[in-house]
Amino acid sequence: MPPPLKPNSAPHEAAAATAGLASLAALSLVVGSAAGLLGALFRRALEAADRQRELLAVWAQQREWIGLAVLVVVAAAATALAAWLVRRFSPEASGSGIPHVEAVLNKREAPAPLWLIPVKFLGGWLAIGAGLALGREGPTVQMGASIAHLIGRIGRRNADDCLTLLAAGAGAGLATAFNAPIGGAVFVIEELLRRFETRSSIATLGASASAIAVSRQILGQDPDFILKESPYPGVGALPFFLTLGLIAGLLGVGYSRAILGALAAGATLTKRWSVELQAAAIGGVVGALAWWAPNWVGGGEALTEQTLTQLAPVSIVLAMLAVRFVLGPVSYAARTPGGLFAPLLAVGSQIGVIYGAIVGGWFPRIETSPAAAGVVGMAAFFTAVVRAPMTGIVLVIEMTGSFKLLLPMLSACFGAMVVTTLLREPPIYDSLAVSKSDKK
Repeated sequence: MPPPLKPNSAPHEAAAATAGLASLAALSLVVGSAAGLLGALFRRALEAADRQRELLAVWAQQREWIGLAVLVVVAAAATALAAWLVRRFSPEASGSGIPHVEAVLNKREAPAPLWLIPVKFLGGWLAIGAGLALGREGPTVQMGASIAHLIGRIGRRNADDCLTLLAAGAGAGLATAFNAPIGGAVFVIEELLRRFETRSSIATLGASASAIAVSRQILGQDPDFILKESPYPGVGALPFFLTLGLIAGLLGVGYSRAILGALAAGATLTKRWSVELQAAAIGGVVGALAWWAPNWVGGGEALTEQTLTQLAPVSIVLAMLAVRFVLGPVSYAARTPGGLFAPLLAVGSQIGVIYGAIVGGWFPRIETSPAAAGVVGMAAFFTAVVRAPMTGIVLVIEMTGSFKLLLPMLSACFGAMVVTTLLREPPIYDSLAVSKSDKK
């Protein structure tokens, strides 16, 4: 006798997948609009802070040692205040916040209280404005996630839908930070959720689209970097870019370990120095660097544009790379609000420009330029550290408009992935999550 037929569960699964989908999609538009507005205001605040820091640096240079002392004290005080705000009101606001968002999505931690939003905004403004090498995307991602969860609760969504909106809000925050709507959506699927789901994808696309629609009313329509159009590189250039990816992979492993080492050193020093005192010391060093080289400090967006457009001598770019390679991890160890993406992209552009200027000169038949290699280096170094190649490629293309460099980016990111995987270096956010759990 044949076994009884099992009832077809497909209609029930389809019904579950579409239950409340219309209202979820509508809420995703609200989430994106709120995240886009908040992120755009944060970007404007950082731009104002950067201008004030540059003016202060010019004033300080004219007054020599007195000016240096003023700049050091101001940067130290701002960084210490940012660290105090985090410790006193919202410890979840420390660093980029992306590991915390991932922990909430995986139900390992509870969503942060709403206090996180003003702490992240003000603390990020103080720390990045003081000149720390931290990215604006960390605050916008975590603020977007927090406001999205609040909107989900106000909309009386269930716990799963609230988490779906939280992920969508995080993607909208990233999209706003870099004016990259597709990059924000890919980031959610590739890094935060690490799986494809229809409901999550719909919410993410809606939130990213509405975030950009709102933010561009404040920030403008242009991509972050306006570059000369590159020709399509020939097939013969692919080994050139593959080698760049291998180099970026090796340096990415070193950068990741530098971040973890700086955090471990800070944790050890906490037994003798408070978090605020450590942050003040880091801020003071950054203030001194701002007096000597004002353009080398800060999140890195202006530095990346300068690297790609002005094409300074290799010796100067190499010096910038050496400074930023250390400054990024040290800044992150201050435990103030601030992300990793923008500093990564700055370092990647410098790696690429140096490689393109030196190695490209050996092979004049390769149809490329140092600037093109710098753009590819951004995607490759991002991939090496974050291990999210699709996010890195899409972000860089949207930020630079370099669609003709897609194939070189794929080649370089392939090389970076091979190196980091063979060396068994975990993605940086996985390592940061483990480091955080070990302290508990």
